[in-house]
Amino acid sequence: MKILVTGAKGFTGQHFSKLATAAGHEVVPLQSNLNEIDALDAEVLRVSPDFVIHFAGISFVASKDNEAFYRVHALGTSNLLNALLKLEKLPKKILLASSATIYGNSDNPFSVETQTPSPIDHYAMSKVAMEEMAKTYFDKLPVIIARPFNYTGPGQRDNFLIPKLVKHFVQKLPAIELGNLNVEREFNDVAMICDAYLALLQFGEPGETYNVCSGNARSLQDVVSTLTRITNHPIEIVINPDFIRSNEVHRMCGDPAKLNTLLKRHHLELRKIDLETTLGNMIASSGQ
Repeated sequence: MKILVTGAKGFTGQHFSKLATAAGHEVVPLQSNLNEIDALDAEVLRVSPDFVIHFAGISFVASKDNEAFYRVHALGTSNLLNALLKLEKLPKKILLASSATIYGNSDNPFSVETQTPSPIDHYAMSKVAMEEMAKTYFDKLPVIIARPFNYTGPGQRDNFLIPKLVKHFVQKLPAIELGNLNVEREFNDVAMICDAYLALLQFGEPGETYNVCSGNARSLQDVVSTLTRITNHPIEIVINPDFIRSNEVHRMCGDPAKLNTLLKRHHLELRKIDLETTLGNMIASSGQ
């Protein structure tokens, strides 16, 4: 199948493109800016994809350009969907990558797709806006929404937390500044996430939203301890109050039941990649 990939040069886009190509699919990276409508329309018309996966966005949650979150996530996605509507032959499936950050602080230890969003910042709110806008296309396009929980892996930039940690341990630095060590997150492997995306493109139900998660959360302190054990390098943790947000999400962990049920129906199962393996791969790739 021919898959149009937005954000193909990004962390997730690169991993997904390699996976899809290895599986025998034709991957076409989108070149146009999502907010340059004429160029976008022309490129989409020229490619005429069978499937679309939409990764393009601002991935760094701490970005200070709040307007950009909405300009890219909501308006950019709307422009993409409008371009796809102009095709003579509509795509068979369109997967939009949203974010589990929309759940915010929840009473549920495992967030489920049906709970009410509770975004705590503009990044998460812009993803809610994207989702709500996309719902207005459900009767016209075969759109699926995916909500990935935290993930990492080789190639992620070190302004993200886990690559930053890995860099400090690999370089045997004496100390690192962090925020709250007791927050809990899923630290999934990007390979598992991309497996799920490819499966959702093939088998996901249009109009549905799926958590992309493992349901396994670990504290940041646990990640530090694991890296200490793997590298045999003790490091001083300096708590920087500037890294602690008053409205911080204390636990972000998803219920994967809906996704797992879909996969089981098609005799599929996501790869189980433990944190130690992911961190080991990141350490190994850091020397390349």
